[in-house]
Amino acid sequence: MSAPFILVVDDDPGIRVLLSNLLRRNGFEVTTAADYDEMIQELETRSIRLILLDVMLPCVTGMDICREIRGGGWGDIPIIMISARGGEADLVAGLELGADDYIAKPFSHSEVLARIRAVLRRPPLEDGKRRAKTSTIRFAGWTMDLRRRELFAPSGATVTLSAAEFDLLANLIEHPQQIIARERLLELARFRLPGSSDRSIDVLVSRLRRKLGDDRDSQIIRTVRGFGYMFAVDVERS
Repeated sequence: MSAPFILVVDDDPGIRVLLSNLLRRNGFEVTTAADYDEMIQELETRSIRLILLDVMLPCVTGMDICREIRGGGWGDIPIIMISARGGEADLVAGLELGADDYIAKPFSHSEVLARIRAVLRRPPLEDGKRRAKTSTIRFAGWTMDLRRRELFAPSGATVTLSAAEFDLLANLIEHPQQIIARERLLELARFRLPGSSDRSIDVLVSRLRRKLGDDRDSQIIRTVRGFGYMFAVDVERS
């Protein structure tokens, strides 16, 4: 099996060299890009398994790039964002755009390697056979299109979800009428908040409930105190 190919996107030549050398010494294939245009060239010519993406890039920021990748033809490539801005607001912003992880500078070599290996070990969001057969899910009058990543209210109106909210809802729907621990939801998820993981799930559930009109009586996503959550309505697939 060939080594995973990692794309390092950073406008700092020193960081590109440092990360490239570190990754090659540890068995990865590496290519680099200094900006958006170079990144697109690499994505079009190589089979990239993971992107290390600097947030503070010139012209087109890492946040904008993450949004474009998730909405375009490279949507499933794991992204780890790297930034000197390590506040919780920046972490949440990156993860909600669809990043799989977020590393704050300065970082240790062991931390970068551990985060990369953890992301590459994560299973796909859904079972491949089920995804091939199922594209539309209906529950309590709502409709969810998994392929287009769209959610429609009972009125037919489109409801906007962040990438993290959509992924969490999809995982809950995959296990209807089952209690799922917060820790298990984090294992299934494509995002991670370092340090305060359980809290990140609670915040996302709260946001989902508001958008589903479920924030008061919690009939769709129920809290099981001391354990986790349950998707409590029937699900239809087509």
